[in-house]
Amino acid sequence: MYYIFNYLRFMKNEFLRNWDTQLKKGLLPLFVLQALKKKECYGYELIQELKSSFGMEVTEGTIYPLLIRLMKEGLLVHKWVEQSSGIPRKYYFISETGEINFNEMKKNIEETLLKVN
Repeated sequence: MYYIFNYLRFMKNEFLRNWDTQLKKGLLPLFVLQALKKKECYGYELIQELKSSFGMEVTEGTIYPLLIRLMKEGLLVHKWVEQSSGIPRKYYFISETGEINFNEMKKNIEETLLKVN
């Protein structure tokens, strides 16, 4: 019986870990928009910002495809900035359309969470 209880507890924790991962994955575009609303960032800087602000471990393989998708949707724009090292960096920032969508996304989340109570 002890083994069954521990197994069930492990399964519950596994369910919650998976749920948490999927939740953060779904909220990632919102978090990116929020971070870029505060300040423009280049890719690696954005990864660090997501980690410090939201506790999210995001890889380059996740963030760059998302940034490309958000740019195609018109939510982000970018500019190249020359560095003293000679290698330019691509800085991303939120567009006017991105601001509008961010506010709508935030409102939708708030309304959804109110329904949970």
